Amino acid sequence: MKFIDTHHDQWHRVIGEDGPKPDPDPAPYRLLTIEQWHAVRDHWPAGLPTGVEVDNDFDIEQLANDLPRLSLIVLKFPKWVDGRAYSQARLLRSRLRFHGEVRAAGEVLVDMVPLLARTGFDAVQLRAGESREAAERQLSFFPQYYQGDVTATRPHFAVSAS
Repeated sequence: MKFIDTHHDQWHRVIGEDGPKPDPDPAPYRLLTIEQWHAVRDHWPAGLPTGVEVDNDFDIEQLANDLPRLSLIVLKFPKWVDGRAYSQARLLRSRLRFHGEVRAAGEVLVDMVPLLARTGFDAVQLRAGESREAAERQLSFFPQYYQGDVTATRPHFAVSAS
């Protein structure tokens, strides 16, 4: 799991409702809202590292055709009790086979880190005041799980039996 320090992040949000203007030499590592992406995707250069940030009520399967062009998808947790972004991450990894970075942002607490890892997140931007060290410890509490997840799809009993 990668922990994101917002002060040293290579990804930069694009300010403005319409997103970036057509540019003959656009910069890499732009993080766009889904609305901005839809406005520019038809003329956005292929191969340019690009990220999209989506709300947790967005139908993630609508991005299926765009996934080969995206390097980062940021899934937002507006409240720590709202877990819809877990399902979005699982769909991205399991059904849509997205291999780029899936990042959790918003109200992300230390206690959420193990489930974030199990559902397909590989990066997290913790809520202000949360400890990175405590989050890293959370990842080491359970060396294995009984149920399958996005990385180990077979449940523990099926692995033990083979």
